[in-house]
Amino acid sequence: MRAVDPRASLVRGASRTDKGVHAHGQRVAFDTKMNIPSRGWVLALARQLPREIAIVRATRVDAGYDPRRHAVRKTYRYALYESPLRDPFLAGRAWRVPHRLNHSVMNEAAQLLVGRHDFAAFRAAGDAREETVRNILRIEVRKDRRDERLREVFVEGDRFMYHMVRIIVGALVDVARGRFSPSVLQQALESGRRSDLGMTAPADGLYLETIVLDDEGTDAWPPLIDVG
Repeated sequence: MRAVDPRASLVRGASRTDKGVHAHGQRVAFDTKMNIPSRGWVLALARQLPREIAIVRATRVDAGYDPRRHAVRKTYRYALYESPLRDPFLAGRAWRVPHRLNHSVMNEAAQLLVGRHDFAAFRAAGDAREETVRNILRIEVRKDRRDERLREVFVEGDRFMYHMVRIIVGALVDVARGRFSPSVLQQALESGRRSDLGMTAPADGLYLETIVLDDEGTDAWPPLIDVG
């Protein structure tokens, strides 16, 4: 945005994503004193951004607005490609698992993690925060509606820790291929030990789908379409 306003502040993001993770619904904010309407910002920034990034909507918020502090819940999607053969069109977009997974067991095990729990065992070693209780609202494993070769794992919650979703998916895949019993998930919740779980799923298959904020601002463009 400094190509439009050289005095604009740095961007404040709503969520951090690892290298290789994709974001469909990232939310960012910045401060500017230029009186440009939301439509003007969308069109002006669209000409400045690289091909990998697109702005899809803008609203006006108060100065100093930090989207991290206004996030109510987030939804992540993880794409699994179950095949012994690679697909170059899915490279960097899905985790190829060469084993057939037991999807019913995977979905049942996932429900053990739904609710308010201490997820200390489901975070990277570099995450040093002391408060590790999180509320997972939904975990759903389903077939991709566009590509039947893919399975999608949706994880929705109030907050997440570093690598938390990738560790959840890694544990579910270990259960679905028979490496772990589903009881391992409950054991990890109770012990808080990362060593009770297995691998961390690679970043390639993870997508930040949506972030719901408690204040969506004003002067939205394009406006939301009411389909009700």
